[in-house]
Amino acid sequence: MRRPGGWWRVKSTPEKVETYTRWSFHFFGVIEILALGVTAYGRTGAGLATALCLLVTAHAAVCMLVSSRALDWTRGRRPQPVRPMWALVVVSAVVSITAVVIAERGPSGEVETAAGSVYGGVLCYAAGVITLGVHGRRRRVAVVGAFAVGAGLLTFPLEMPLLASVVLAGLVMVTGGFLAVTSIFSLWLLNAVYALDDAKETRVRLAVAEERLRFGRDLHDVMGRNLAVIALKSELAVQLSRRGRPEAVEQMIEVQRIAQESQREVRDVVRGYREAALEVELAGARGVLSAAGIVSEVTGETAGLPAEVQSALGWVVREATTNVLRHGDAKKVAVTVRMSEGRVVLTVENDGVAETTGDGPPGGPGGAAGPGGSGLSGLRERLSAVDGTLEAGPVGKGVFRLTAEVPLPAAAAGAALGVAS
Repeated sequence: MRRPGGWWRVKSTPEKVETYTRWSFHFFGVIEILALGVTAYGRTGAGLATALCLLVTAHAAVCMLVSSRALDWTRGRRPQPVRPMWALVVVSAVVSITAVVIAERGPSGEVETAAGSVYGGVLCYAAGVITLGVHGRRRRVAVVGAFAVGAGLLTFPLEMPLLASVVLAGLVMVTGGFLAVTSIFSLWLLNAVYALDDAKETRVRLAVAEERLRFGRDLHDVMGRNLAVIALKSELAVQLSRRGRPEAVEQMIEVQRIAQESQREVRDVVRGYREAALEVELAGARGVLSAAGIVSEVTGETAGLPAEVQSALGWVVREATTNVLRHGDAKKVAVTVRMSEGRVVLTVENDGVAETTGDGPPGGPGGAAGPGGSGLSGLRERLSAVDGTLEAGPVGKGVFRLTAEVPLPAAAAGAALGVAS
């Protein structure tokens, strides 16, 4: 069962920013209802106030719809919301004209103020929202200018002075422009967050590609020369064999020796590629977490630990760091290495715990297990080879902790304690 607030935790950072932006636009509609519709009850009778409030509510609902569709269009999920934008223009015109009629034919006094507020307010909000659905600075300026001109022209039935009409048009231009700039900046910020997230994923993919290239170069350096020598000696052995020369046997023995040496060198390359040194992994984790904007704190000593222990714990650090970057939303990660009663204890703790999926929580090193021993199952297999144990799970509010313990041989434990002291 999903815990309260779990829907928010499972979202990535860009998705959280998008949710905040979307509901900010909806909140503008709520402000419109409160500022223009509800306040009408204190300025005129209940009947006219209710009519004005219903008009403003309908206009705010259309504004919310257009802003949501425009946001999806900006992210490439929907076509441009042309029809909803024209619907907003029509609704704005209807509400404005109705407010003009109420102000002209209704009782004098406060009703004119209430209707005037609705008249100017809906045009300002509409101008700010419609700019979300268009591209280009000139088009957005044209939209706000059109609403400002329309606000001035609709005042002529009220027989307002020319100066008052110009001032009203100017207010719509300034207020609508301010709302437009605010909305457009919110969209720009959202797109920037998504771009940064894509850049982080690209950086991870490039790091993987670079490692593959390094591995390929190492194999080429090892095998290229040896295969060339094997080919030459094999050809020489063929020629000698055709001539009945006994040296052919010596050449084939040399080919066999070079082939066996090549196998050994390839195993060394693969072993070096697969093994993870704890000290190297801790330094790499610190660097990649800092690059991702995550505060990292690494404490403890790794000197004196056996190679197999360092390799097993290095894989724990690597897997934990990878899953924090991929699945969590951590702001801080703490890695601690300590000696305790002949055992080395590695703790990785982060504050980006999320909902449990697959082999473990995405906020920790518990991604779904797959071939090659990824996830918690793969880590437990690696640790079991050195009689180690692994525990992982949330501790406290929003905190995920992974603890790996590996026993040390007596000699290694004494050396490690000596270094620590």
